[in-house]
Amino acid sequence: MKKKREAKKDVRPWKVIKTEPVSDHRIFKIRRDTLRSPRTGVEHPFVVLEGGDWVNVIALTAAKEVVLVRQFRFGIRATTLEIPGGMVDAGESPATAAARELLEETGYAGAKPVFLGRIHPNPAIQSNVTHTFLIRNAKKVSEGHQEGTEDIRAFTKPLASITRLIKRGEITHALVVVAFSWFGISAARTMR
Repeated sequence: MKKKREAKKDVRPWKVIKTEPVSDHRIFKIRRDTLRSPRTGVEHPFVVLEGGDWVNVIALTAAKEVVLVRQFRFGIRATTLEIPGGMVDAGESPATAAARELLEETGYAGAKPVFLGRIHPNPAIQSNVTHTFLIRNAKKVSEGHQEGTEDIRAFTKPLASITRLIKRGEITHALVVVAFSWFGISAARTMR
């Protein structure tokens, strides 16, 4: 039986013809790129959202509860159930950002962040990466310090309830679902 060639090897990079900034919106900059298809030779315009990297934090208490947050999300104009997270500041490591975001949004702190995985949130239009970390032994140490655009309520739920919350559609944020997928992959690796 012949092995199939990986599709990745069959797809060539597109040549960048032109890049120009369009606008700056604090958390994203918009740029317009013109690229040439290596297959057809035709040039096409694309819009790219340039953003800094993000972090997501699965914080577990000693009692195996997950620190969750409820907050209003402007894109869907609704309140969502999520895990703490946010942007990696310039010059900051993703692990440092994970610990900082957990503390700022919830007032919780814990053990050294453990890297679980990284993804590209939407590589079709975004340039950034989301890093997921696990912080064990999380405990409430302060009231937190939310930004002016945040109105967050932090609380805990048993780890065993997370799958049910996702299945019932109570957790709908794609990056949060992926974070718990990374957590599950990590747990499966340690059980081998």
